Amino acid sequence: MRTVALILAAGRGQRLGAATPKQFLSLAGAPLLRHAALAFLRHPRIDAVRIVGDAAAAADALAGLAIPPATPGGASRQESALAGLAALAADAPGIVLIHDAARPCVPAAVIDAVLDALDAGAAAAIPAVAVTDTLKRDKGGLVGETVPRDGLVRVQTPQGFRFAAILAAHEKAAGQALTDDAAVAEAAGLAVRLVPGSEENIKVTVPGDLARAEALLGARVVSSLIPRIGTGFDVHRLVEGRPLVLCGITIPHPLGLAGHSDADVGIHALCDAIYGALAEGDIGVHFPPSQARWKDADSAAFLRHAAGRVAARQGRIAHVDVTLICERPKISPHAADMRARLAGLMGIGVEAVSVKATTSERLGFTGRGEGIAAQAAATVLLPA
Repeated sequence: MRTVALILAAGRGQRLGAATPKQFLSLAGAPLLRHAALAFLRHPRIDAVRIVGDAAAAADALAGLAIPPATPGGASRQESALAGLAALAADAPGIVLIHDAARPCVPAAVIDAVLDALDAGAAAAIPAVAVTDTLKRDKGGLVGETVPRDGLVRVQTPQGFRFAAILAAHEKAAGQALTDDAAVAEAAGLAVRLVPGSEENIKVTVPGDLARAEALLGARVVSSLIPRIGTGFDVHRLVEGRPLVLCGITIPHPLGLAGHSDADVGIHALCDAIYGALAEGDIGVHFPPSQARWKDADSAAFLRHAAGRVAARQGRIAHVDVTLICERPKISPHAADMRARLAGLMGIGVEAVSVKATTSERLGFTGRGEGIAAQAAATVLLPA
């Protein structure tokens, strides 16, 4: 079942008091929106990320990432969510996670908790944190009353739903000015499951929140990162009747590569390089060719998984280098698109991705045009 993260980035962030909408403010060297998007792009259980907001500003914030142009938002959060859901309807996912761009520090564990609840059969699931402070009602600057905190929680995003149900709920609730998607689901009679949130998953709302978010992101960057280098190699035979997919790009060619999946030698070699840097085996360990579910599979899923394994170990992919070995087709006209595609799948900048090609001087099986080979190297930074 396909899962899409829908990030809402159409707000103006007036309480922050900045001239630029908060989702586009710089935080630890990148816009808030980019941090939020990367949290989902790097997560192995998320298949795609979509944005609602200003298309030009979002494109600048997300440059180099594999995310389509943003869908314009509405005058309210509820209108923006409906606009984003409606845009997904043409290629509807099974599950949608709706997240606020103003939450740039969402931990992977929170995303997992929401998805686990949906996998277990929940109609909707939202992360929440228990209220621990004593609550008072403000009555003109004086305490009006003490409010019992038993059973009260603070709700966060991402909020997860079965796509068809939340789209129908939003369409029915249009114009009601509800404050979050869980309220929309409740109004439609959907039972909403609470799952553990995180104090790290703060929402940037007032100026002090920026400093807190910066500190949280900085704390995640371990000062003593150890570089690990992995290498990978793959080869597939050229045959008729198959598309030719290299580094995530389908290339016009009379022959394609034979294999259990789409036989993308570039991605397969790169996955092996990343798994090698992690000392976690090879692509066959994680995606056995004996399993029918990987028949003709898009190798993009394999690379997302490899990048997700790096993120799960609090590491970073510093640089990758892929060399394609073939006489034909010519790779150079497609190299830029390949770099962008690989960068987007791994959630890293395109400047950290190299794709190049060489021939074997007409020697061997690649020289005779019988197949294509690829070798790759990956530099991964991991905590000591």
